[in-house]
Amino acid sequence: MSEPHRPVETARKGLMLVLSSPSGAGKTTISRRLLEADDNLVMSISVTTRPKRPGEVDGVDYHFIDPVSFNLMVNRQELLEHAKVFDHYYGTPKGPVFDYLAQGRDVLFDIDWQGTQQLAQGARDDVASVFILPPSMAELRRRLERRAQDSAAVVAKRMSKAAEEISHWAEYDYIVVNDDSDRCLEDIYAVLRAERIRRQRQTGLLDFVKMLREGR
Repeated sequence: MSEPHRPVETARKGLMLVLSSPSGAGKTTISRRLLEADDNLVMSISVTTRPKRPGEVDGVDYHFIDPVSFNLMVNRQELLEHAKVFDHYYGTPKGPVFDYLAQGRDVLFDIDWQGTQQLAQGARDDVASVFILPPSMAELRRRLERRAQDSAAVVAKRMSKAAEEISHWAEYDYIVVNDDSDRCLEDIYAVLRAERIRRQRQTGLLDFVKMLREGR
């Protein structure tokens, strides 16, 4: 009896998959579905100075800290990126991300264009960025109103900021329009699969090719 086929796997460095969009365009839902579909993908948990929303858990959704602690992290250069969004500060701790990448695991980021720029400046070869566009501004407003998390004033503020956020679309590697959540998820997962097999990320290829050339 022949031995069962074993998939060939070579050592690989992890990547940072960045998802950005205007608030309400669907990146949080897409992020959750990606994480459910792939065990090798982990979420980068940001620190933030904003208050917890109903249902959020400290250490799962965010690490909720005070402004003094946040500033200390910035001064100690412990953050990969940080930005002020809607009067609150957000940032990504370096340590856990670098540990995951070294293990060959991929890290998912739900951050805005400011954070994406900082990530790209510090680690461009490790980043694959995707910007998610809404199908229309009217639909974006409907989604914000439908989720019923914010007051009418906050919805208006988010809508006014959306145009500025969308203006940065050309800074991203990939663009998807979230007019259908299943298709949007499929497109982003295709990006993840392709980025995983980039030659420079497959650190075990040299030894594998050497083995092949030796006839093994």
